[in-house]
Amino acid sequence: MGIRDIIEGKREWRAHVARVKALPPDYKIVYEESQKYFFKIGPVELVGGTSLLSSMLDFFEEGVATGKGVLELIGDDVAAFCDDLVKDSQTHADIYQDSISTDLGKRRE
Repeated sequence: MGIRDIIEGKREWRAHVARVKALPPDYKIVYEESQKYFFKIGPVELVGGTSLLSSMLDFFEEGVATGKGVLELIGDDVAAFCDDLVKDSQTHADIYQDSISTDLGKRRE
């Protein structure tokens, strides 16, 4: 990763944060709590053009545009909404577990 990649990544993240700040308060609270949850469980594709957080932000902005409240959009159980979003995502723990399994397989041979 070069310096240009780092700078571009910072620009993208700052633009993303600006979009989050523009959300109504209820959307912003749900987004920020979901983000904390995702950072804890560690899905791999959190940021970037087609990432989980960007997709969720797009979804929230569409909800705002249609005049729906955030709970009307995602349901009453925010944790279930978050779990459903990452159910098929690979986490850093999965990658680590796969690497351990591969290493153990090599040692047994």
